[in-house]
Amino acid sequence: MTDHDGAQDPDERRLSTREAADRLGVKPETVYAYVSRGQLTSRREPGGRGSTFDAKEVDALARRGGRREPSGAGSELAVRTGITLIDRDHCYFRGVDTSELAAHHSYEEVAEWLWTGEMRRGIRFTAPHDALTAARRAVDALPAHTGPMDRLQVAVIAAAAADPLRFDLSERAVLDTARTLIPTLVAALPRRAAGRPPTQAGAGEAGAGRAGDELGAGGRRADGLGAAEKPAPELGAEDGPLAPRLWSRLTSEPADPPSLRVLDAALVLLIDHDLAASTLAVRVAASARAHPYAIVSAGFGALDGALHGAASGLAHRMLLEVLDRGSAAAVVADHLRAGRRVPGLGHPLYPGEDPRARALFALLEDVPRARPALQAARDVITTTARHKEWRANVDLALAVLTVATGMPAEAGETIFAVARTAGWIAHALEEYDEPPLRMRPIGQYSGPRPPQPLP
Repeated sequence: MTDHDGAQDPDERRLSTREAADRLGVKPETVYAYVSRGQLTSRREPGGRGSTFDAKEVDALARRGGRREPSGAGSELAVRTGITLIDRDHCYFRGVDTSELAAHHSYEEVAEWLWTGEMRRGIRFTAPHDALTAARRAVDALPAHTGPMDRLQVAVIAAAAADPLRFDLSERAVLDTARTLIPTLVAALPRRAAGRPPTQAGAGEAGAGRAGDELGAGGRRADGLGAAEKPAPELGAEDGPLAPRLWSRLTSEPADPPSLRVLDAALVLLIDHDLAASTLAVRVAASARAHPYAIVSAGFGALDGALHGAASGLAHRMLLEVLDRGSAAAVVADHLRAGRRVPGLGHPLYPGEDPRARALFALLEDVPRARPALQAARDVITTTARHKEWRANVDLALAVLTVATGMPAEAGETIFAVARTAGWIAHALEEYDEPPLRMRPIGQYSGPRPPQPLP
């Protein structure tokens, strides 16, 4: 279309294939792939050579996250998100430093704020009866040797089956699901009672939750989970803060306010970390309009991979070996000799120290029983610093907490999974507002050229 003097209206200017590709940051053939998927429309002008594209439509696709940035190994999908920014050895949630959030707010408060933009002091998440009953029955039916990640995956499926409204993807319904699913996952895990294997808490099991009665109650924070540091009736009461509830599922050792502060801070710091593998899996599922339980299930599936959620367990076992042998040098040497990277060190997104580790190490200083494990971690860092510029990451800090408090090696992965559930819900809410099925990378076929003979 032209204006009155015969010049083309700049707002309705058509782009060539090359111009559209440049705006999207992709190759020209990728532009045609967008056309084939219905994300762009093309038009051939009479007498023209090649297709043309509407500039507004191309710019809108770029804003929606359709842009694929070029890299040395091909193209990578870039997703616009307003949740997490990692910049210069700092991590921010919606522009706020995560270390500051962890120092002043509980996990539930930060999760609620991340979802809604509202900071609700003292908010508590409670598991609904039907979902919790279904989840516990399903978890109880598993073999005794079943690990916590298997239990969490079964619990989320059982909770979904108990919720006939799970397919309602309105924001209000998703938020209601999020607030109940996280405590359901925690409460479905068996308690760890002193002197016997983990057991599912039930009516009349008065002693099962006494693995640490000291719990601060009242307002949050400055000094931890509560202003007062008086014993609570029962550690992990199902209507209390989430951190004590989770504690009783991770260890039979008594809890103290400084240790609970570390656990709660870890939950906050691990809520999200940009587009990690599990988060990308979540956004793909949300793009297909999967319900929130299926979203979390997708995240658990990716997290269960050996290269994602298991890292803190490796660091845990390394610290135990350092404490047993009395030398970090010998343990580090064994890892390097076997061609293994030293667990708990280095992170591709941080040239220096992982800020989450820095925050947790500072809190662990106030936990007397953590001193041996903390010193073992420092010995590992010092030993490797002579030859490698590897700094501590959050897995090493988690390992100090789990070793110091008698938690099993897989406890760090459990903390990670519970914490990250809130971040996955936040990403799902973002993705539900995007065009459906946009998470569709382009396959680069590398098989035999057709036609091939019938096998």
